[in-house]
Amino acid sequence: MTTQTMDRPGEINARPVRHPGRWVAVAIIAIVAAMMISSLVTNPKWDFGYAFQIMQQSSVINGLWMGTILGTVGSMILGVVLGVILAVMRLSDNFVLRGVAFVYTWFFRAMPRYVLLAIMASGVGYLYNKFDIGVPFGQQIAKSLGLSSDLTFFQFNWNDYSSTVWIGILGLGLSEAAYMAEIARAGILSVDKGQAEAAQALGMSPGMTMTRIVLPQAMRVIVPPTGNETIAMVKDTSLFIAANVITELYYQSTLFGSKAFKIMPGFVAATLWYLIVCSILMVGQSYLEKYYGRGFGAPTGKKRKKAEQKIIAAGADH
Repeated sequence: MTTQTMDRPGEINARPVRHPGRWVAVAIIAIVAAMMISSLVTNPKWDFGYAFQIMQQSSVINGLWMGTILGTVGSMILGVVLGVILAVMRLSDNFVLRGVAFVYTWFFRAMPRYVLLAIMASGVGYLYNKFDIGVPFGQQIAKSLGLSSDLTFFQFNWNDYSSTVWIGILGLGLSEAAYMAEIARAGILSVDKGQAEAAQALGMSPGMTMTRIVLPQAMRVIVPPTGNETIAMVKDTSLFIAANVITELYYQSTLFGSKAFKIMPGFVAATLWYLIVCSILMVGQSYLEKYYGRGFGAPTGKKRKKAEQKIIAAGADH
C-alpha cells in the first residue's frame, strides 16, 4: 500500500497557454503579403523588365561606382577619422579642445545634410569665389615690408569643384564626423579606466595607449553603430543632387524612367541596387562584429555546443 505525502503532489495536467492574438497577426500579415504579391504580378506599371534594363545602363553603373560607392567610402573615411579626433578632444582635459569639439558636434548634428550640401555647392561659391592659402593678412604684410609677393602659397576656385562628387564627400563627411564623434566617445568610455592606467604605468604614451590599448577594445562598441552609419550613408548619397552632382545612382536611374515616361521602373532600379549594396555591407558588418566581439558574452551556435561537449567530457574524466 502506497501513501501520498504532502510534498509530492500527484500528476499535473498542464495545458499550454493559448495565444489567439498571434494567429490573428499571422493572418493579417498573410493577407497583406498576398495583396502586395498580387499587385507586383498583375499591375503592368511596375514594368520590372524595363527596370532591369535601367540597372544595366552604363550611366547608371557609373553613377553607382563614382557617386554612390565612392561617395560612401570617401565620406565614411573622412567621418571616421575626424570623428575619432573629435571624440578624443571631447575627452581631453583641455577645456578649449572640449569646447571646439562640442560646438562642432552641436552644429553639424543640427544641420540637415541636404541643406549643408546646398550651402557648400552654392552658398560657399557665392561668398568666396577664390580661396587664397597663405600667411594671414599677407597682402598688408607684403606691402609694409616692400615685398613683391603677397605671401600666398596657392589659390583655387571653389566653383570649379562645387558640382563634383568631392564636394558631396566633403559635406557628408563633415556631417558624419559629428555622429562618429559620439559613437567613438561612447566606445572609449566603455573601456575600463584601469586599462589606460595600467598601460601608462608600463611607460606607454597617451597616444600609444589610445591606439594600442583603448581603441582596439572600444571597437566592440564602435563597430555596430558604425556599420549602421555606413549603410545609412549609402542612401544619403542620393542627396548629392542638392550639390548639383548628377553622377549618382538615384539621379541616373530616375532620369531613364522619366525619359521613357515610366517613373516607377526608375525607382525600382535604384531600389534594387540599394538593396544589393546594403545587403553586402550588412554581411560585412556581421563578420566584423563577430571578429571584434571575440571573448565577450556567452558562446552561441556551434561554439556553444563545442563548449558543452568539453564540459561533459571533462566531467566524465573525473
